[in-house]
Amino acid sequence: MPLLQDTVDIESPLARLSQTLDTACCFDPASPGFMQGVRAALARLAEEPELLSKAQRESCPDSYSRHLLFADPLGRYAVAALVWRPGQISPIHGHHTWCAYTVIEGTLTETLFSWDTNTHRAVETRRHERVHGAVSVVGAGRGAIHRLGNASTTGETAVSIHVYGVTGAQISTHVNDVVRAA
Repeated sequence: MPLLQDTVDIESPLARLSQTLDTACCFDPASPGFMQGVRAALARLAEEPELLSKAQRESCPDSYSRHLLFADPLGRYAVAALVWRPGQISPIHGHHTWCAYTVIEGTLTETLFSWDTNTHRAVETRRHERVHGAVSVVGAGRGAIHRLGNASTTGETAVSIHVYGVTGAQISTHVNDVVRAA
C-alpha cells in the first residue's frame, strides 16, 4: 500500500488522524497516554463533514462493508470506514489487537459482554446506543467483548471509522476474536 502522503492530502482529516496516531504510537497501547491520544483523534475526526468519498460510503446488502482508508507504513495501525445498513450486525467478538472506533453518521447499537471462564462463552451485560461522535477505545483480549449493529427502524445507514493495531493487509483476518454467547 502506498504511503499516506501519496494517497491523501496532507491537510485532510485522515492525514491529521494519522499524525495523531503516529504520536500516540510512541506510548504503549495499554497506557493511558495512548488511549487518550486515540480517543481525542477520533473525536476530532467525527466532526469532519466531508470525511469520506461516495465510494467509501458504499454499502453491501449482505453484511456491513469495510473500506480500508489507509494503513501506517510502519504497520502499527490501519484505519477503515464501516458502513452499516439497517439490520446489519457484527459477530460477538473480542479483539486480538487494540482497536478504537467513532460513529460519524447514524446510530449504532453496542452490546457489551463479559467472558465466562467456566462455560467459555460471552454473557451479555448491557446495551447502549452509540450516536454521532461516540468514541470507544479498547485493548486486546476478551475483557472488551462486544457486538455492533445498526438497529435503525427508519432505514438510516450508519457509518463508523475504526482504527486497529494491525497492518492494512491484516485488517480482515487479525482483528476479531469471534466468540459464542451463553
